[in-house]
Amino acid sequence: MGLRGPKETLIRYFLFACAVTSIVILLLIVVFLFREGLPLFQEYGLGEFISGKYWYPTAEPPDFGILPLFLGSLWVTVGALLIAVPLGVGAAIYIAEVAPPQVRDLLKSLAELLAGIPSVVYGFFALVLVVPWVKDFFDLPIGKTALAASMILGVMALPTIISVAEDALTAVPKSFREASLALGATKWQTIRRVTVPAALSGISTAVILGAGRAVGETMTVLMVSGMSPIIPRTFLQPVRPMTATIAAEIGEAVWGGVHYHALFAIGIALFLFSFAINLIADWISQRYREVE
Repeated sequence: MGLRGPKETLIRYFLFACAVTSIVILLLIVVFLFREGLPLFQEYGLGEFISGKYWYPTAEPPDFGILPLFLGSLWVTVGALLIAVPLGVGAAIYIAEVAPPQVRDLLKSLAELLAGIPSVVYGFFALVLVVPWVKDFFDLPIGKTALAASMILGVMALPTIISVAEDALTAVPKSFREASLALGATKWQTIRRVTVPAALSGISTAVILGAGRAVGETMTVLMVSGMSPIIPRTFLQPVRPMTATIAAEIGEAVWGGVHYHALFAIGIALFLFSFAINLIADWISQRYREVE
């Protein structure tokens, strides 16, 4: 018993040091990102960077308009959510509320397996199956479009949405279900009117985290999006998301040059975009907690 106090103190300090180290590392990454990205605006205006419609870094003079890249990321993210949210939430409801124990364990294992597949494998799968299907079905000159990227990103976001939403549904107290059934509600009425509303905070968080997964993906969209820096009008056009632009051009950019700083400026925009998504997730979570 005499050693319990010193051991607990040591563990407490160790965990505190781990937390502080993690925060410091993240802050250093942010500082480095802004240090390398902000010099762009000394040579190229902030307004032109945000609202510019053209991304031609090798032109004379170069154009560094991020608008087509931002819209490309936005289109593929929205498209991915349109696919992943109904499938992911539906799968989570089935796993948590309907499936027998043996099927539940199998489906959860399969969802976790999907999360472990490398991005490049998803990219090859999309190149072999999804891209040719989009090209032939819509009679397009090229199948590498926002739709193809959205479809494969929707599949990639499924494990996150299924896992978080299923945990939220499982966390709903059993007494809620029993009370609903005791009042004469059917199982489906209980799921629709009791369980899902009670877990709405966690489900909303799952959707936002799925969006963050889609926004941050690089290799897959690099392979199937078409990499065309134009402002998209439909899902059947090639796009060039921000992450793919950084991955494709960072090896060609001259260190310390304007193009180099422009790519880090894209990283700043991507960081702020992802940060906003996380803030929205936290706000939604807090709001539903207050309602409950």
